[in-house]
Amino acid sequence: MPNLRISEVAALLGVSDDTVRRWIDQGRLESAPLDNGRMGVSGKELAEFLEAEPQPPELGRTVAASARNRMRGIVTRIVKDTVMAQVELRAGPFRIVSLVSRESVDELQLEVGSVAVASVKSTHVVVEIPES
Repeated sequence: MPNLRISEVAALLGVSDDTVRRWIDQGRLESAPLDNGRMGVSGKELAEFLEAEPQPPELGRTVAASARNRMRGIVTRIVKDTVMAQVELRAGPFRIVSLVSRESVDELQLEVGSVAVASVKSTHVVVEIPES
């Protein structure tokens, strides 16, 4: 298993080097010696850390997003299987259907009647002209 430099761990997690060092000092993340004598983190340790804390508290919640097409609506239908879920949302006259992981639906506590926002960001959008 590879050992990663603190800067590599920080880049992978989207935090500063100091944050990773602080986690090591707090005992939240175990350090491992690198070939150059410096300290790092083993890949296995990092994976276990991420499983235990999927989103470190320092990352916080999203306050902005790059998607500009956001439609607020109400969930009208959810079909779940063991891995995936189909979520239907009505936003005004529009019906939006999204295929997401079941885990996401459960974490968001989505159910029929929930108010939700559909954010759409796509490289392929079809524009049509309706019949007159």
